Amino acid sequence: MLLESQLVKILESQKENFTKKTTGLQRIKLDSLKITNHFALIITGIRRCGKSTLLYQLGQQQSEEILFLNFEDTRLAGFETDDFTRLIAVIEQKNINILFFDEIQFLPQWELFVRQMLDLDYQVVITGSNATLLSTELGTKLTGRHLSTELFPFSYAEFLAFKDLKNTAESLFQYLSKGGFPEYLKTDNGNVLNQLLEDILNRDIAVRYAVRDVNTLKKLAVYLISNIGKAVSGNNLKELFNIKSATTILEFFSYLESAYVVQFLSKFSYSLKTQIRNPKKVYAIDLGLFSENSIVFTEENGRRLENAVYLYLRQNYKEIYYFSEKKECDFVIMEKGKAKFLLQVCYELNDENLNREINGLIEAIDFFGLDEGKIISFNQSEVFHREGKRITVIPANVFMAG
Repeated sequence: MLLESQLVKILESQKENFTKKTTGLQRIKLDSLKITNHFALIITGIRRCGKSTLLYQLGQQQSEEILFLNFEDTRLAGFETDDFTRLIAVIEQKNINILFFDEIQFLPQWELFVRQMLDLDYQVVITGSNATLLSTELGTKLTGRHLSTELFPFSYAEFLAFKDLKNTAESLFQYLSKGGFPEYLKTDNGNVLNQLLEDILNRDIAVRYAVRDVNTLKKLAVYLISNIGKAVSGNNLKELFNIKSATTILEFFSYLESAYVVQFLSKFSYSLKTQIRNPKKVYAIDLGLFSENSIVFTEENGRRLENAVYLYLRQNYKEIYYFSEKKECDFVIMEKGKAKFLLQVCYELNDENLNREINGLIEAIDFFGLDEGKIISFNQSEVFHREGKRITVIPANVFMAG
């Protein structure tokens, strides 16, 4: 239990630290954020991707004073459900209408508290590092009362702005190596991302989900990060990690995806059951994380490029799949039940891989009844016409800069 006087002291201390933050690079996401009455704005994303800075930027746009409270403050370690009542009293005393809460989702019954504040006409913004904030459970407890969005590490366009670089193949090559974590880009210290992964695995997953076999969890995380762009399944990996049940592997998959360490891409099928049953392709949430935490000893430029294209698509489109029948197409972007466009990713087209890449794309084009597709390359431009289909080759830095 916390006293009101303790809460006041913590709030004043956090306010001072919050207002001292630098504005930083204005995030592209900022333009789409809007604080409204009656709806909680919920922003989730991996740790250290810039959520606090985004909050500060959002706060700078408001004409009213803001109350900010980060629930990961060690002084709030003893916060209990009853303390919400004292917190409400402190908020009312301050006569502030806009409330920013960071990592509140780890507290029991936080949804009921947020619902109460919305009912009292407060404007509420929440940030968190776990995607369960976007789950159906949240939809049940805050039905029709929340607007959700995600923040990723810097996109390629933001990377260019942050590093003050021109959009060239050389800049793209840097991005494929460094990724978009702001602190890592500032320091170029790999320990930043080593420690980040360690913190997520220990604090956000092992403790939160009471994982007993933390060693296997860590080995699996490194394995998945090291195998970006490849299809994985619980059944195949349970033997590799000497685990009896594929269910345990799938639970670990879920934990890692919820914490934004990796993301999984389903194989396209008109049957939801088939989608669930098929292997999923895995991608890292950031290429710096791959560079510093994988156990790969080659450059893997092709898989880096595919991962970068996936991240671009993930931030701009809601429904993405990979296609695999006799041949494979890397990305299918769906909209309202129909294929919007198809993408193949190839770092460098040459005599050895040209037919394979085009044929995989044409099979997908025929399957979805389209007449064209695109191949994203590192720096090649070309147009092919095969079997009455148009194949456009686009440099990745041109494709991802928008």
